[in-house]
Amino acid sequence: MKTAKGGVVTIGCAGFPVPATRYFKEFPFVEIQETHVSTPGQGTVRRWRREAPKDFTFAVLAAREIGQEAYRDGTLTQSKLDELEAVAKELDAKLAVFTCPPDLAPSRPNKAAIKELLAVAKKRFAGVVFEPPVAWEPGEAEALCVDAKVIPARDPLAHGLFDPKKVKIAYYRMPGPAGHKSRYEDHAIEKLGDLARSAKHDEVYWIFTNVDMAQDAKRLKKALASG
Repeated sequence: MKTAKGGVVTIGCAGFPVPATRYFKEFPFVEIQETHVSTPGQGTVRRWRREAPKDFTFAVLAAREIGQEAYRDGTLTQSKLDELEAVAKELDAKLAVFTCPPDLAPSRPNKAAIKELLAVAKKRFAGVVFEPPVAWEPGEAEALCVDAKVIPARDPLAHGLFDPKKVKIAYYRMPGPAGHKSRYEDHAIEKLGDLARSAKHDEVYWIFTNVDMAQDAKRLKKALASG
């Protein structure tokens, strides 16, 4: 699929909402969730890579402890980066996605720590995505990512699209209209379709993270195909 500018559009899910073998036939991308809470077994990781098509794209979600440590460097943070890097290498993952606890304040010390850790992550992973807490002011969050030279992520229905002049590669995560256990109504999918068609990024990811992610992702694909 293409953006309004002719860039690449990728639609996928956060985790496998259906068996992996079936998922690989339906979508070109997955954001591995297991790495957020623990390190998946090597056999599982190798099976994912073996069963996936050669052109399939993996992303890995960074451990929640990194956000809980407020991105401060230390033994725990470094060990979690080591574990994530090992999985990313086994999968030949294109992206590593970093998120934050909702209560992490946009203070100057926190932003400085985030930028320092993201600089380290950029040396370890092929691409780095950062999603600030939803309560942060959208422009401030975008500016941090642009300054850190990482791919910014946010909910497009809550905060709109990124500035395509500043953000060439964008990552949009859809967490559900009322939390993880909610699904998007038809009007929301239509709105996402309009946003996706109007996006002028060189490359853009549309990733559903809610409980009905597989169906919602298919509905977005259909909306774009029919638009």
